[in-house]
This record gives sequence, structure tokens and C-alpha cells, in this order.
Amino acid sequence: MDVSELKGRKIGRVLTKLGVVTREQVHEALQVQKSRTQKVKLGAILVELGYCSRQDVDRALAGQAGMEFVDLSKMGISDDTISAVPSENARAYQIVPVKWDPVRKHLRVAIKSASNFQAVDDLRLLLGAKVDAVVAPGDQIDALIAKHYAKEESITDVVGALAGNEKLKNLGGMSDQSIDLDAVLEAADDNQVIRLLNLVLLQAIKDRASDIHFEPFENEFKMRYRIDGVLYEMVPPPKHLGPAITSRVKVMANLDIAERRLPQDGRIELTVGGNPVDLRVAILPTIYGESCVMRVLDRGNVELSLDRVGFRPDDLETFRALIEKPNGIVIVTGPTGSGKTTTLYAALAELNDIETKILTAEDPVEYDIDGLCQIQVNNEAGLTFAKALRSFLRQDPDVILVGEIRDLETAQIAVQASLTGHLVLSTLHTNDAPSSIIRLVDLGIEPFLLTATLEGIVAQRLVRTLHPETKEAYIPTEQELLELALTPNDVKGRKFYRPGQTAGVGGGYKGRMALFEIMRMDDEMRELMMKEASTAVLRVAARKKGMRSLRESGLMAIYEGVTTIDEVVRETLAEE
Repeated sequence: MDVSELKGRKIGRVLTKLGVVTREQVHEALQVQKSRTQKVKLGAILVELGYCSRQDVDRALAGQAGMEFVDLSKMGISDDTISAVPSENARAYQIVPVKWDPVRKHLRVAIKSASNFQAVDDLRLLLGAKVDAVVAPGDQIDALIAKHYAKEESITDVVGALAGNEKLKNLGGMSDQSIDLDAVLEAADDNQVIRLLNLVLLQAIKDRASDIHFEPFENEFKMRYRIDGVLYEMVPPPKHLGPAITSRVKVMANLDIAERRLPQDGRIELTVGGNPVDLRVAILPTIYGESCVMRVLDRGNVELSLDRVGFRPDDLETFRALIEKPNGIVIVTGPTGSGKTTTLYAALAELNDIETKILTAEDPVEYDIDGLCQIQVNNEAGLTFAKALRSFLRQDPDVILVGEIRDLETAQIAVQASLTGHLVLSTLHTNDAPSSIIRLVDLGIEPFLLTATLEGIVAQRLVRTLHPETKEAYIPTEQELLELALTPNDVKGRKFYRPGQTAGVGGGYKGRMALFEIMRMDDEMRELMMKEASTAVLRVAARKKGMRSLRESGLMAIYEGVTTIDEVVRETLAEE
């Protein structure tokens, strides 16, 4: 039967047209469906009643989507067709190639369900080919994946194969000025280059890398991952592959391949293992070619909940009290990559309900969240933080997030917004909570305005956490204790841990945790701010009121066996 006759019809009608069930059986199933308290799909009820099989329903769903349903056991699939799709893609997307035309670069794949259209879109992007799909029984697809894609390809294997590719070697002789665009485009479409990049991307996502770096140097081309804040080098591909790899990334991110003198930014959207993954692409021209960094934003993996950010129970209570205030400014401070954005998003996720209007101005928007009006700052077009913030006040918001307070104008409007009854959340780049006050005064905000609006400052850092299964106990040296200003007497009876000898990816660490320092404003603190007290005086006063410093938070994590002395010393300042 022609699938065009089935496309868009109701599932009961499709099954009837296919001769699988009768109209009476469909009506009976509809009555059963109506009687159920929970919504159950009609196809599932027909299977339950024994009128058709699960495979019949899959075939009908394929027809409903205008797709052909095929029996793979009757199809001969050539070796060339199998090799057109890298094994990591076949396994990640649960597909099998059934037809490959290398001249037209046209690929047909078999998928388990008509709803898996995302796999087709991603494969178009990853393989640089025209891709269409047919639906096939899931058990047949599983059997073919097991048969043809049992061996996992490693990056080393692909790099080895690329090293002997004569066609690609010619790229190495071209200078940046004399580069042949056609040759680079052809190289970017080379099956082995595509294979390498796919492997690198899927491996990075699997290892929870936050960034992937492709960097050209005088005599080599490096590939590195950042996992838990630390860079790890991969097997470097031959130097002459640099332009091909960077161009392949540009093709995927819809950037200009011919432009090699200016920085470019783009975005690649994929779905890996059912999780939506955004790749932010930044291209930078260097003296040895273009450097490319991809920021991996695994939207399915991000824990946007205050309970999962890593606050201790007392800190969580304090932070919740701050963000539940009707107005005022709450600032999260710390260096780049210290998790400030995640903390603020978690706060917004908690405040995000039907009665609260939330507006955000970000640079860039890292995670899109339902229920939030998010704006991407665009300095080139004149949309600065200050301009966005000014227009926010006419949008009747309850809560405003400003990505960063960078200048006096933004700071002044944030103050104005909080004075007119809005809660303003923002970030700053300072070393700790008390020094943020001095930074805001340095920007030019009057101390009396700060005392009227500032509700609290949260400083944070990320430290790597030890792999619970491989960590080992040890006795730290006096020198190590000295770095934390501790004596052997201070730590009597306490256990210390370090990474075990069997360190794989991550060097014995797995994941990161946040350390927090929360400074709340009260009358005494506000009086000190009015007198323009120094950072040291503010810190002493805050500590008297129970503020736990970053270093103290770190010590607690060390004593609990979660992290190491090295990590805490690296990320926190010594007590004054």
C-alpha cells in the first residue's frame, strides 16, 4: 500500500486500512480507552486486547508519519553502506544504514520508531549527507548493530587511518594566505574527518567534558577536553588536518568557511542518548591557523535545583531566605567557570511559577528554561545589559536576572529596579563576598544606595570531588597542613584522602562540588558600608555573624573525605 494514503490519518483508521484490525475492534478499543482513568494510547489497548501485535502498531505509526516500514531480514546491506556510518553514530542513535549513494551523498537509514526524527536531523549534520529514513523492527536493528558495529572505534584508530590519507596531506603545504577553499571544503566532507570529529564529540559528551579545544601550533595540532575544570590532551591528529577539522566544525555551525581572519561564533544543536546537547562554537584566528573551542552545554544533564547545587543545609536556608525577598539585590560572585550561572538558574527554577514574571538578560543565554523570558545581550547591535535592563522595567517583572554587572550604568539601573520593588539577581567577578561591596563602590554606586538595596552576596568556587571507589586514605605532610594554616594537633583523629593509583579519565576525581561563602546584610553591616569600611573590617563583622568563609567550607569538605587539600588550596584564599 502507498504510504501517502496513510499519512496523517488516525491510528485506528491506519490499522484498518492495513487490514490488521476491523472497525468494530477499533470502536471496542476506543470504549476501553474512554473508561480508563489514565491516558493509554489506542495502539497499546489494541495490543492488550490481542487484536494486533506491537510490530503492527509500529508499522501503522510509520505509515501515519508517511514513512515506509521494512523487513531488514529480506534486505542485503553492502559493506560500503555499513562503513558509511561510524559505529559510534549507529550505536548512539540506534540506527542501521540500508542504502548509501556516495556520488549523491545520499543515505537511507532504518530507525526503530517514526518518532526518532531527531536522529535523522543529527545524522544530516554529523555526516554532512542527505539522510532519509524507513522504520524497521527494533529487534532486527539491534541484531544488525551487534553484528556490524560490535567493535568500538577509538580516536587512535581514526587518527592512524587519517595519517596515511594522501589527499589530505596536500593541505599541509598550504599557507593561510594561499589556502584552496575547494580543497578545504572537500577535506571537510572527507568521511574519515567526519568520523574523527563525530568520535571526539561523542566521547566528550560521554566523559562529561565542558569544553573541546582544537588548537593549531607551529609543529602540531592539539585536541584537548576540559573535564571538571582540568584540561586533558587527546591523541593529536597530523598537523595538516587542522584546516579540515576546523572547516568541518564551521560547516556544522553554519559559519563562513572563507572567513579566516576574523573571530566567529556559532552553535550546533544535537540530541545524544535522548539528551539535548548544545555546542557553542568559537573560532579565533591565530598565527598558525584557526583555533576552535566548543563549549558543551548538556541541557539534559544540568541540575537546575537548589537542592542539587551543593549548599549545606544552613547555607541553603540562608540562600532561600535571600531569594524569597520581595525586592533587593542578590549577587553571586566568583571567577569564570565557578558555577555562578548554575546557582542563579537553580534559584530562578525555584522562583519560576505561574504567579511570578521572570526576565533575564544574559551573554550568552546558556540554558533555555520554560516560563522565563530570556534575552541575549548583543553589544554590536547596541543591546547592552543596561539597555535590556532599562526596557525590563516597562515589562512588569517580579524577578530580574542580569548576567553580569560590568559598568556603572548597569549597576545604577539594577539599584533603581530593586528600589522600585523588584528582586534583582546578578553576578560579579571578585575574590570573595566582602570585596564585592568595595567593587560596587569603585564602579561609582553611592554607599547609601547600596545599603538600601543590597540583601546578600554569595561567593562560590568549584573543587573536584574524589572518585568514591578509588580514593585512598593517607597522612598529609606538615607542609600540606601548613598550606591550610593547620598544625598536626588541629587535625588529630581526622582522616584525609587523595586520588587512588588506579586513576582513569579525570585522574581519580569524578565531578565537582561548590564551596560557598554567604554574606547577609543587616543593620550593623549596612552601617559599616555607609562608613565605607575596608574589606577586612567587613569580613571580620560578617564572620562574627556566622559567615563561613570559602576556605572553611573547603576544610569541611576535606574532613568529610569528599575532596583533597590540593583542590581547596588551589581554589580558595588563605584566611587573613
